Amino acid sequence: MKKIFNIFCALCLALGLWSCSSDHVSDLRLSGDCMVEALSLDAYEGNIDLNSRSIVVRLPEVYETSAMTVSKLTLSEGATCNVKQGETLDMDNAKSLIVRNGDVSLEWTLYVMHDEARIYSFVINDIYTGSIDESKKTITVYLPGGMDLSNLVPTISYSANATISPATGVAQDFTHPVKYKVTNNSAESEYTVTVISIDKPYALFLGSAPTMDDLDPEAKAACQWMLGNVPKTLYASFADLRAGTIDLSECKVMWWHFHYDGGVDGHDQFVLKAPEAMNTLNELRSFYENGGSFFFTRYATNVPSFIGVTGDDEWTTPNNCWGQKEFEAETCGGPWDFMMYNGQQSHPLWQGIIAGDDPNRVYCTDAGYHITNSTAQYHIGADWGGYDNHGAWEARTGGTILGVGGDGAVVAWEYPAHDGKGHIICIGSGCYDWFSYTYEPGYTEKFHKNIEIITSNAFNILTK
Repeated sequence: MKKIFNIFCALCLALGLWSCSSDHVSDLRLSGDCMVEALSLDAYEGNIDLNSRSIVVRLPEVYETSAMTVSKLTLSEGATCNVKQGETLDMDNAKSLIVRNGDVSLEWTLYVMHDEARIYSFVINDIYTGSIDESKKTITVYLPGGMDLSNLVPTISYSANATISPATGVAQDFTHPVKYKVTNNSAESEYTVTVISIDKPYALFLGSAPTMDDLDPEAKAACQWMLGNVPKTLYASFADLRAGTIDLSECKVMWWHFHYDGGVDGHDQFVLKAPEAMNTLNELRSFYENGGSFFFTRYATNVPSFIGVTGDDEWTTPNNCWGQKEFEAETCGGPWDFMMYNGQQSHPLWQGIIAGDDPNRVYCTDAGYHITNSTAQYHIGADWGGYDNHGAWEARTGGTILGVGGDGAVVAWEYPAHDGKGHIICIGSGCYDWFSYTYEPGYTEKFHKNIEIITSNAFNILTK
């Protein structure tokens, strides 16, 4: 009898311990006492997942969720909930449902999911990025002239939970437009993809590598953005320019975003570390003197001094330069920024950027972003010689200051078009960065979008 009593006590103790879970419910009663058996919002039935204790209500792609009615709510017998049938909920954010049955409770998460059917990116042969017009449901991809359009492989990213036909990664004949259908429950979209072979590009992204795919991650990220956002754009190596294999008769602007791990510290290092560009100075000078424009960023800001933009003085290259290695980049503890130069707040380069606390600052990164702080700027001050003040810098270089660092260093500037020559915009601030090899937990992109906005503004200016 005593043995039976001890077993009974042990069983009671075990059951007591089991009932003290974080949800105040025993595993034995998990699927019974505190169950959400059915739930609908605005008559859209929720999908109940017992394992994750979640309820997902699928909605059309465009549907207002700020005031949704709980049209059905069925619970375990005898249970109650903090949300009632007939109640109106703001479902812009997930809701926590607490289901109680006597002394037992269980928390469920209720959220909605739109049946989005969109294509986010479309890349041909892992190199050529398509430009997506979401309103027209069209995608345009520009390829160099001479490529075989009949056997191209697209890599496509699209909405979660959706299906796409034809499938991503499957070779297609793009000699004519191809339609891609995306389906996601109640949502359905059809995109028309057109691949255009370019013999006369409108803009070029320059680099030392033979192909875009061979670029370093920083330059490649910038190039991919350009190919997807600036019409009739191609990548071209300096060797291509020297060989004359590209028809420049319709080219308006060339962009060189030159990254070098560890930095390029001034005139002499630029000569050593950019041999391909140095061997192409005649072609670059000719393009400029015939009205072609340039966008030079990072260490490429050295080029204007070598092609006669600043007169015959090659030593007008940036005098204050440094940088880190890409995969040893430092972490931004908060937004990094530089300042619009006094009187340049209305310059079109800064229009439409996302503003922060100080409207005179150009915020470029967010907390948790990894940045090499690659900088090619002009130190201003009599202590270094050459540029005693901002006026002295403009007089010597012929440039116009657009942005400065906290110590007054010139970090963004332009050389306006004149006498039939092209327009040049330069950004040498370390804040202007395209690639983070990783992101710290909690990273949210906000100000980093300004990099794209500024670049888009630059092309709008240079192609007028």
